[in-house]
Amino acid sequence: MEPVATRVPAGPLFPIGQGERSDAARNRQLLLDAAEALVREHGAEAVTMDAVAKRAGVGKGTVFRRFGNRSGLMHALLDQSEKKLQAAYMFGPPPLGPGAPPVERLIAFGRARLAGIEVEGDVHREAETGTERYSSAPFNVTKTHVALLLRQADATGNTWLLADTLMAALDAGLVMHQTQVLGYSLRQIGDHWESLVRKVTAPPPQ
Repeated sequence: MEPVATRVPAGPLFPIGQGERSDAARNRQLLLDAAEALVREHGAEAVTMDAVAKRAGVGKGTVFRRFGNRSGLMHALLDQSEKKLQAAYMFGPPPLGPGAPPVERLIAFGRARLAGIEVEGDVHREAETGTERYSSAPFNVTKTHVALLLRQADATGNTWLLADTLMAALDAGLVMHQTQVLGYSLRQIGDHWESLVRKVTAPPPQ
C-alpha cells in the first residue's frame, strides 16, 4: 500500500507571501528579482545580502528582515523557480502541460527541470541541502506530479518510491557534477532521462 502521508493536497501549493500587504509583497519580489539577476549575471556565489540590497536599492537590514539570512534567501529563490516550473506543468501547453500522454509529459518535465538547473544550478545546489527538503512543499508538489504521471502511465510497483528514484536523477548537485566534472552535456543527460522514463513505464513482458 502506498503511503498516504506523502500525498499533497490540492490548492495553493506555495504559501510563502500569503497574507502580505501588497507593498510588502512588491518589496519581496523586488529583492528576489535583484537576487535572480545576480545569479544570472555572476552565479550564486555573488548573491550576498549586501549585493542584493545594493542591487535593489534598499538597506541591508531590509533583506535580513525579509529572508532572515542568506540560506533563507536562497530557499526563496528556489521557491520562485519551482513556482515557474509548477505553473508550466500544471497550466502550460503540452507536452509539459496538460494534454499530452503521461510518458511524454514526464519526459518534458525532466528536460525542463534540467534546463532550470543549467541556469540556476548553484541556487538549487545551495538550497537543496539537508534531509528536510524531502518533506518541503516544493519537493512534495513535484513528487506528487511525477507520481501521478507514473500512475497514469500504468507504471508497475510503488509509484511514490519510483517517483523518488526518478527525481534523484534530476538532483542539482548530481547534474552539475555530471556536466562540470564528468563532461556530459545536458542533452545527453536529458536523453538518458527519456530512456529511463520509457523503461520504467514500459509494459511488463508477457
